[in-house]
Formats: sequence, C-alpha cells, structure tokens
Amino acid sequence: SVFSQIIRMVSKAQLSRTPIQKYVDSVAAWFVPIVISVALVAFLVWLYFGPPPSVNFALVAFVSVLIIACPCALGLATPMSVTVGVGQAVLNGVLVKDAEVLEFLPKTRVLVIDKTGTVTEGKPKVVSIDCRDKSPDTALSMAASVCELSEHPLAKAVVEAADERNISHVGATTDFEAKPGQGVKACVAGRTVAVGNRKFIADDAKLNTSSDIKESDHSSSSHTLVYVTIDGELSATLEMTDAIKDSSKAAIRQLKDRAIRVIMASGDRHQVAQSIATECAIDEVYGDCSPADKLALVQSLQSEGICVAMAGDGVNDAPALAQADVGIAMSNGADVAMECAGITILNGDLGGIVSAYTIATATFKNIRQNLFFAFIYNIIGVPIAAGVLYPAFGILLSPVIAAAAMSLSSVSVIGNALRLRRVRL
Repeated sequence: SVFSQIIRMVSKAQLSRTPIQKYVDSVAAWFVPIVISVALVAFLVWLYFGPPPSVNFALVAFVSVLIIACPCALGLATPMSVTVGVGQAVLNGVLVKDAEVLEFLPKTRVLVIDKTGTVTEGKPKVVSIDCRDKSPDTALSMAASVCELSEHPLAKAVVEAADERNISHVGATTDFEAKPGQGVKACVAGRTVAVGNRKFIADDAKLNTSSDIKESDHSSSSHTLVYVTIDGELSATLEMTDAIKDSSKAAIRQLKDRAIRVIMASGDRHQVAQSIATECAIDEVYGDCSPADKLALVQSLQSEGICVAMAGDGVNDAPALAQADVGIAMSNGADVAMECAGITILNGDLGGIVSAYTIATATFKNIRQNLFFAFIYNIIGVPIAAGVLYPAFGILLSPVIAAAAMSLSSVSVIGNALRLRRVRL
C-alpha cells in the first residue's frame, strides 16, 4: 500500500547518512587511538611527576580521560538530527528519500520548476475545439481513443472532454506510442491518429500555410494548444486551460525572499509558459522544452558551479530530476518522477517546497550545532580529565564526575536534536 511504502521510505531515510556523517566517521576512526594515547600520556606523567601516591593519581587521570572522552555525543550528533528532521518533514507533507538531501537542499540557490502539475493544478480543461474537415465529435472521439492510454494531464483532459459531451470512444486502438513531453500516437479503427504539440505532429501532419491553424489565431496566449491529426492530415486544434494553484504565487514569493532563483521550464509553448510565469512573478522562463532540454538546462547550471534543485511531476521531468543535486517530485504525478527524486511533496503543493527548505535548513544547522557541542565538549573535557588544572587550581576530575559529564553531553545532543520538532514553517 501507499502507506506501507511511506513507512519504508521514512525508515530508510532515517537510517541513511548525510555526507557530513562521512567526515565524522573519519574523525571517529582517529578518535579512539588519540584518546587512548592521551590517557596513557596522562598516566605516565602523573606516575612519574605526580604527588604521592602517584599511582592513585595516575589511575584516576587515566580512567577519567577514557570515560569523559566516550564518543557517544559524536556518534549521536548527526543520526539524531536526521531522525527527528525526517520525521518532522513527513508530518509536514515532505517525504525525504535520502538524508543527504537535507544537507544539499539548503545549498541550492536555483530551483527549476515544471509548469503543469507543479505551478498549475495539472487538471487542464478543453475550452474550445477548432476543426478543419471533421466534426468536433469525430475528432474528439478519435483523439480520446488514443489519449485514454496515456497518463499525461493533457491526455486526461481530452478523455474528460469526450466524456462530458457523451462522445463514445472509437476503441480498437493498436500500435500505441508515446513521446514524453510531446504527444501520443496510435492506430484507431485502421486510421493513424496523433495527438500532441506542434513539434510532435510536424512529422506526421502535412502542415502548410493554407491548412495550418496558426497559434496567433487563438485569442488567449495562456491557453495550451493540442493538435489532432488523422492519417497525417491536421484535423482539429484543442484549446486548453489549466488553473494556477492557489498556493503557487505565495510559495514562489517566499522562495524568492530566501534568495532562491526560480526558473520555469515547461514543455508547453513559450507564450503559455510566459503568461503563467508573469502571473506568478517568475522572471526566467523556458518554453517548448523536451525532457532533453530540461536535462540540458540543469546540466548547464551545474557546469557554472551552481547547486540546482528541480521540481516536477511528470515522466518528461524524470531525467532532470535525476540529474539535479536535489530532485523534488509532486506526489500527484508519475511514479517514475518520484523514483528519480530525493524528495516527494505529498500534497503536490509548491508550499511543500518552502517547508522542505525550512526543515532541511533547520536540520543541517542542528547537525552542525550537535557536532560543535560534541567536539567542544571533548576539547575542553579531555584536558581537564587529564589534570591540566591541577598545578594551578588543585583540581583533578573524579571518574564519577567524568561519567556524569559524559552522560550530560549525550543528553545535550539529544535535547538539541529534539528542538527540530518545534521548527516554525
């Protein structure tokens, strides 16, 4: 079930390691031999230079150093923050697949987002049908027969339009083909039907200046145009609209307030993408993008040394999601997009990306605080346990006090990690 998959993914994420944990592990590998060496040095110094009974003082210093330098706090610093951070993310609708994204996301200064299903509702509606040589019912029936085999939002809109008009599908569909981000084609009742954007049908339709329906003929630049061809001849143009999500404008504004550069990359024609971007105050827009174009955009940004996050929901977003430093998928999209992404926004809302940034930033900050506490504790505690304060102040740490201090260091790390539960979104 979906619920069991979420549980499994959360458990896996909580057990995964962030890149900073690898550095901690490398330090820990040297930690034990260094501490043992310090303890032996302290023992020998007290044994030969300490006041009588020197053996007692040497043993106390030796044991105190070993106890107070227990690497519990160092070992707990990162895993505790990750466990609490991932759990808090899920409670706020953000499913983290791998803990490393909690470290990379705060470093991303560029967010590339898809349009359909990410900024918009992803539920387009057919608002008009412009036919050439077929009746609207015939063209829509043929188109719906092909589109019912696709999960793309625009294909679903074609099927819904036919159903709303009580137009039956022709059926007997064979040789189905889909080109991500462009369109679908199949043989319907012995006739080749293609449904897609201008780029997709250009190879099949015999378009020319006398027969083509020009995009400029359509009144609204915010409407998506889907072409239908039958046996290589342009049959109809479907004009669609897709509403912007209620939270998109506010979420984009919050992202820009965080100094995050937002770029829209859409497979829709540039006029539509530009219209939506203008309404949402997005300054950089790329339209008519194929999956390869989106991938190339992410790679181009990365070649400039920029850490890039990519958000999308469709099959055509999957290559870019996999390439990005942090891939963010919307749960209402294709399964392959969620498989390629490190983060899934469970409510499919751009506001979830803002929450992800907030939680990831707080978690990574918390990890650094815990590591600071763990290291500063050992830097200060080990010399005191070794007896550096004894010549000046006559203070030699008791093993009992050392044990209490060691426990307190672990408790302080755990308590600091639990503060993530109070992160304000």
